[in-house]
Amino acid sequence: MITAHQISQLRQEVSQQRAQGKRIALVPTMGNLHEGHLQLVRQAREQADFVVVSIFVNPMQFGANEDFDSYPRTLEQDQQKLLSVGCDLVFAPSANEVYPEGLGQQTQVSVPAVTELHCGASRPGHFTGVATVVSMLFNMVQPDVALFGEKDFQQLAVIRKMVRDLCFPIQIIGVPTMREADGLAMSSRNGYLSAEERQIAPRLYQTMQQIRTAISQGERNYQQLAEVGKTLLTQSGFRPDYFNIVNSQTLQPAQPGDREITLLVAAYLGQTRLIDNLSLQG
Repeated sequence: MITAHQISQLRQEVSQQRAQGKRIALVPTMGNLHEGHLQLVRQAREQADFVVVSIFVNPMQFGANEDFDSYPRTLEQDQQKLLSVGCDLVFAPSANEVYPEGLGQQTQVSVPAVTELHCGASRPGHFTGVATVVSMLFNMVQPDVALFGEKDFQQLAVIRKMVRDLCFPIQIIGVPTMREADGLAMSSRNGYLSAEERQIAPRLYQTMQQIRTAISQGERNYQQLAEVGKTLLTQSGFRPDYFNIVNSQTLQPAQPGDREITLLVAAYLGQTRLIDNLSLQG
């Protein structure tokens, strides 16, 4: 497995593989890898001949009071995990390599509409940071296919729209959320939870399941159901950021006639912000 820190080396290695007619896959990550990330790489291995995994904690997608400085950097452990699942190349650049003129001088990619609600409302500028760095990675690697986890449901929608709008010739594949045995969605930020908080955390998924059951039984007052969801989370010890019931395609508030519905949830447990989602047929 190759590890590249410079864009020039990345391009050289990928170019050699492409010249041999190989299909290229990209899995963008911020590192501190868990089983959910490794599942993306396994899926990529099935989709392509040469798998590139990027590890880059992107400063552009973090707000002023968020956890950029404390976000875990675990490159050596990540490399061992990636080697075990068949990654061919790890691209681990520095911030100076990606943004040589600094963030203030960096051209940005802004995706309208789909970024305005949910995490986009709670984290202004976040999705501009995501769209910018992912578009840059797409241009650096020029993959045939890129894989993203469905846990970040809104992010996946943003990437799909960006690819359509900017005519990237890249197939985007969403991979279902990997969960712990108790239902908690796997996330690098789960490591921030205290032992007590970790015991409470699965109630996020359990609450979504309760609301999904109510919808499957015919409830259609989505605004009221969302308020019930927030109340249940608060009673369990969370501080809800949002509990939204949306049209799965548009991410706009769900209407009674919608057939594909997704619950989008973000909530704080202590200092840790957890996100999750659950889709169903309305």
